[in-house]
Amino acid sequence: MSTQTEAARVITEVRRRAETYWESDTVKIGVTLGAVYMVYVLAGVSLGYDLSGQLNSIRRLTFLIVLYAVGALVVNLHWGYSGLFNIGVVGFMAVGAYTTTILTRPVQGQNPTGTLPGFGFPLPIAIVGGILAAMGIGYLAALPSLRLRDDYFAIVTLAFAEIIRMTAKASALQEFTVFGVTLGTGGGRGIRTYPNPVEQFFAGPGSPVVSAIAGLGIDSALVPGWAFVLVLTLLLGFVLWLMNRMVNSPFGRVLKGIRDDEEATGALAKNTASFKIRAFIIGCGILGLLGIVWQGSQGYIAPGLFAPQLTFFIWIAVIVGGAGSNTGSIIGTILFVGFIYLGPGYLRRIVEEYLSISGTVSTFPNAVGSLLAGDPQALILYTLDQTSALRVVLTGVVLVLLLKTRPEGLFGKRREMASTINVEQRVKQRFGVHDSDENTEEVSRWLFHLRAHSWNQTLGQRATPYCRSTHWWSRSAELTL
Repeated sequence: MSTQTEAARVITEVRRRAETYWESDTVKIGVTLGAVYMVYVLAGVSLGYDLSGQLNSIRRLTFLIVLYAVGALVVNLHWGYSGLFNIGVVGFMAVGAYTTTILTRPVQGQNPTGTLPGFGFPLPIAIVGGILAAMGIGYLAALPSLRLRDDYFAIVTLAFAEIIRMTAKASALQEFTVFGVTLGTGGGRGIRTYPNPVEQFFAGPGSPVVSAIAGLGIDSALVPGWAFVLVLTLLLGFVLWLMNRMVNSPFGRVLKGIRDDEEATGALAKNTASFKIRAFIIGCGILGLLGIVWQGSQGYIAPGLFAPQLTFFIWIAVIVGGAGSNTGSIIGTILFVGFIYLGPGYLRRIVEEYLSISGTVSTFPNAVGSLLAGDPQALILYTLDQTSALRVVLTGVVLVLLLKTRPEGLFGKRREMASTINVEQRVKQRFGVHDSDENTEEVSRWLFHLRAHSWNQTLGQRATPYCRSTHWWSRSAELTL
């Protein structure tokens, strides 16, 4: 009996420690990312990838996860914390990428033959200009639109993004002159962008590192690729730190109040429109930077790269992870990119490898006809050929399952304390009340005043006389407990 008791105690302790570790956001993200990495490594082994192939597969996966995660954090700021239904994400990315490109293009007379001229600014200055341009366009979009309800605001932002894309596509702006300066967006054919600084470094001073890595039998092209991914990861870390600092500050607590009840927040002497505009502009600036480091760094941009589909994919990542949780946004992005965005392509290669089928089927009637004739391979090939369509189908299936089983997402209902001191828990400890117990009348009375003060503390001390009157209750609770 004592042995069984000791074993049960050990199991309980292990479970308690595991639950404690799992409470860490870093552990959640690390475990999820490690699991996805393991799936891709196993897929690479099954497909016969060598070391370079495995590294390239993980590099592409990480590249997309990091970039989609930055966009998901911005959407979570707008929707999860501010209640702003922004589905014009890709438009602000386009503003940042196009502005930076035009600012960095050589001036007329110095540009190579057949290329569009620009202002000739250095890349760091152009990046700042692209971010400021995205913030300015965000201000113009938000100023007349924030009085609209969520669904109408979404329509306005979507239309604004399409206006930006069609403007960049217009033939009249393919090349034009303003105040004697010749510029251009390239129209529908696009425009060459600025060189990638990381690739330039490894093509010059960093070439010995590339040679050393190549000497180990690893593809030399992976060195600048992985270095760029590490730079983007640092960018993601900075954005995550910024978001956490912002939402846990008094500014962020006001945003949460606006999200939950804008009228009540306004009644507490808060200029809700000003807070929403500032949150929207900050997010638009980060989206402009995302467009610069994503599409802009690839050497070429065109209006087709900024289709609304990209916005919807970012939204899916936020929905999977749960609005109102930065950790959930990142985990949702990992799952979306790993299994929905890139998964169908790997599934096709695995099926072709192990079922020994190859070829293409051009139309659905041909695939169905072969199936009726007793040959299912044609339908399988046709399905796997439609990677983009299969991605959309998987997205729809995931959305339906989430809405039926967990509409708030994986981490969407995490309770947040407005105060830095959990006074409510200390009240319960004083009266010996557990979370699962019914509150006594005296405990309920204390908690009522504490929650009222918590709302006041969330939005600032300037509030109604009633809310200010609760300060004595909460303060005396802190002192007496």
